[in-house]
Amino acid sequence: MRNAVSFTTSSDGTRIAWSRHGSGPPLVRVATWLTHLDYDWSSPLWSHWLTELGQRFTVIRYDDRGSGLSDRDPQAYGLDQWVADLEAVVSAAGLSSFTLLGMSQGGAVAVEYARRHPDQVTNLLLWGAYGRAAMERAVTDLEREEIELEWQMIKLGWGRADPIYRRVFTSSMIPEATEIQLRWFDELQRRSMSPEAALASARARSTVNVASSAREVSARTLVLHADGDRSVPFEEGRRLAGLIPDARFVSLRGRNHILLADEPAWPEFLGEVTDFAGGAAPKQPAPELTSRELEVLRLVAQGYSNEGVGSLLSLSTRTVERHLSNLYAKLSLVGKSARAAAAARLPELEDGHPRL
Repeated sequence: MRNAVSFTTSSDGTRIAWSRHGSGPPLVRVATWLTHLDYDWSSPLWSHWLTELGQRFTVIRYDDRGSGLSDRDPQAYGLDQWVADLEAVVSAAGLSSFTLLGMSQGGAVAVEYARRHPDQVTNLLLWGAYGRAAMERAVTDLEREEIELEWQMIKLGWGRADPIYRRVFTSSMIPEATEIQLRWFDELQRRSMSPEAALASARARSTVNVASSAREVSARTLVLHADGDRSVPFEEGRRLAGLIPDARFVSLRGRNHILLADEPAWPEFLGEVTDFAGGAAPKQPAPELTSRELEVLRLVAQGYSNEGVGSLLSLSTRTVERHLSNLYAKLSLVGKSARAAAAARLPELEDGHPRL
């Protein structure tokens, strides 16, 4: 599914790297900082986004100016520049109408683009987005000082081999990630942007406010937000949805700003996006579990502990753990949520398997 990277030139001469993959109706993902068109395919944080969305849509994505494979030393950062970059990518991709996906910082860019180009954006999708950035919503001196402290940490620690400074940003983005996922995102920060670019981009993003533009958006709009998002407050998502005429707001359970593959909110997000934007949900056969694995999973779904399952099935706890590890591997589930995610798929996995 992975495709070659192309380049286009924004209005100020900055070269923007972009790519296209998948099949189905076109979906353009607005760039955010901390992406890398090549590196993201091997990511434990982004690969499921690329694969799953590509099975439903023709996905157009690009690296932000100063980030990934785009030019690392652009002349300026700001809302007008980010919208111009998106305009250049849409033109290079030859799109006349499409679904626009704005995540996190890209949400404000998506809102502004939808206001300026109502004839192109048929559906507007916003995930973990805000209409007003951190400095715009800060009301106390302490809040402003905290933002300035984050800038200082970027300046001092972004490029260091030791990720101690970068881990602050990582922990706010994905508080429920495994250590492997945390280390990967730590490294992505260092690999995708220089300290100078990260600081310039962060300062520019902190003053963005598209509240007035949001009121003029005419595209069908779906706003989704995790109720425990530690990076962008839940209330900011609700506020943005309230500004856009007739926008639908969906709350998902979770604390991660970047949805992980094994958390229950991820399939809910995919279902909402697919239903809203008209993508075709892929039909994939359920993996084959052994009869014993299904027996174990049925009891897990009923709330039994590993020890309890072992007692009922006359198995050692270690054998129960081995069966669970095998079925997690078959279902491509990892992390703390694997047990709950596997239990949630029991009806699908039982189809065609008689009870013993």
